[in-house]
Amino acid sequence: QVQLVESGGGSVQDGGSLRLSCAASGGTFSGYVIGWFRRAPGKEREFVSGISTSGTRTKYADSVKGRFTISRDNARNTVYLQMNSLKPEDTAVYYCARGPGPYINNYLPAVSDEYGYWGQGTQVTVSS
Repeated sequence: QVQLVESGGGSVQDGGSLRLSCAASGGTFSGYVIGWFRRAPGKEREFVSGISTSGTRTKYADSVKGRFTISRDNARNTVYLQMNSLKPEDTAVYYCARGPGPYINNYLPAVSDEYGYWGQGTQVTVSS
């Protein structure tokens, strides 16, 4: 059974930075797309970023482009989300999820239905 555990959330001020980590255990990690999603209070869950199995392809929501960077370390079974220039509207619970695989090339979905295993989430709060 695949388990994903997010960490690194917290409270920062407008303009601050955080780095989220998503550590996987109990199953194959390196051959799968990994995505980050978030759910803000009163809103639906939305796609934030995704990374291909090799890490060579990435995708970002328009709202975070240029501010967030996703990366992965397959040797450590970990995916990271570096979040810079944080804004109050980034406040949400952030989830990582395992997506399509194994080793499906050129497919990096942004819809949550394509992701089968989810972590419990980590809270990010940005104050103005």
